Amino acid sequence: MRELLAARGIRLTKSLGQNFLHDANQLRRIIEAAELSKIDKVLEIGPGLGPLTELLLENAGAVLAIEKDARLVEFLRERNIPLAQSLSPPGGERMSDRTGEAKFELLHADALEFLKREQRNWNDWKLVANLPYSVASPILVELAGGARAPKKIVATLQLEVAQRLMAKAGEKDYGVLTLLVQLDYEPRSSFKVPKSCFFPEPDVDSACVVLDRRTVPLLPESHRKMFVKIVKRAFSQRRKMMLKLLREDWPVEKLEKAFAGQKISPQDRAEKLSLNHFVHLTEELLS
Repeated sequence: MRELLAARGIRLTKSLGQNFLHDANQLRRIIEAAELSKIDKVLEIGPGLGPLTELLLENAGAVLAIEKDARLVEFLRERNIPLAQSLSPPGGERMSDRTGEAKFELLHADALEFLKREQRNWNDWKLVANLPYSVASPILVELAGGARAPKKIVATLQLEVAQRLMAKAGEKDYGVLTLLVQLDYEPRSSFKVPKSCFFPEPDVDSACVVLDRRTVPLLPESHRKMFVKIVKRAFSQRRKMMLKLLREDWPVEKLEKAFAGQKISPQDRAEKLSLNHFVHLTEELLS
C-alpha cells in the first residue's frame, strides 16, 4: 500500500479517517462473517485501495462502493478489476460481468450525505465495510434506523465504537449509540482487529462487528421519533436520575405511572435500563 500511494503521490488525509486494512487474514474473516452468496448485494463505504472490494466481488452478486477521496476513486477506476467496464451511470463508474449485468458500481461521493439525500431502500443489501473512523457512528445511525435498513451489517470501526454497539445495559459503553442501533439490529459477534493490520497504523485498535436486522420490529416506525427523544434525554446527563431528566419533557404523573408499570425505580439512571425498558416506556408515553 505504501508503494502504491507513493507511486501516485497520494498523501492520506487524517481528517477523513483513512486507515486502510491490508491484513489478508482479517479481510478473510470479514468476508466469512458477512456470509455472502452470489445473490447478495453489498454496500461498501470507504473502499480505499480496494483489497476488501476485490473479495466482495468474488463472493457477492453486486457491489456498490462509495468513496469520498477523488484520488482514490481514480485509482480504483484504473485498477485491474476482473470485470469489463460498461457505460457509466450518473455519478458513478459502472462495471459489468460478461452477461452485461451490472455488478460493480463506484460512486465518488460523501457517503453520509449520499445516504441522507438518496433515501434508498437497503432492505435486501448487506453493509460490509471498513468504515472511516471520523464518520462511522453517524453513518451507522443514518443507515441502520428504520424500514430501509440493510439486512446485515459487518463493519470494521474503532474499538471504542464497536464496544458501544455491542454493549448491554449496565456496562460502561452502553448508551445512545447502543440503543439507536440495537432498536433495529441484534448484535451477533465481534472480533478485534489490531492496529498493526492497517496502513497507516492508527493510534487505536479496531474491531469488526456483526449485526443482524431484527426480523420483527420492536416498535412501529411511527414510534421511532419518540424513542429517540427519550433515549437522548435519558442519557443527556449520565450521572443524573433518569426520571428527573425526563420530567423536562413529560408530566411527572405520566412518568411515574410508566416507571411503576415497568418496575423501574425513580432513582435509576438510564444506563441501568434495558432496550426493552426503553421500548415499553416509549409505548407508555405515547398511550
